[in-house]
Amino acid sequence: MSELATYRGTGKRKTSVARVILRPGDGGTWFNGRTLDDYFPRLAHRNQVLAPLRVTGLEGTYDLRVRVHGGGPSGQAGAVRHGIARALVEADPELRTVLKREGFLARDSRIVERKKAGLHKARKAPQFSKR
Repeated sequence: MSELATYRGTGKRKTSVARVILRPGDGGTWFNGRTLDDYFPRLAHRNQVLAPLRVTGLEGTYDLRVRVHGGGPSGQAGAVRHGIARALVEADPELRTVLKREGFLARDSRIVERKKAGLHKARKAPQFSKR
């Protein structure tokens, strides 16, 4: 068998989309051609990204290959977490209950509300003047 088993998952958060490929391995990471520490300098984002692997106890058993685009660091970290969780369920359907209980399989549907005409922001109105 020349091709190792690969598991794919697409994760989304805000305007970020992450395509995740899991391969059995020693825990190597590849994020848009960079390492995890290089791509997510903040510890909070790194912890968020690796949370599904930590919860299932599979840290260091899969190599991560991720293409992520759109949004900022927090949105991308959330998208990668979602994608990893989906790929893990594809790899082992038994993990579904564990990941679902932690909320990693739910797509966080909150996105930025659009700005309306006549307002400063989505909901912030200009100061009211009586005269």
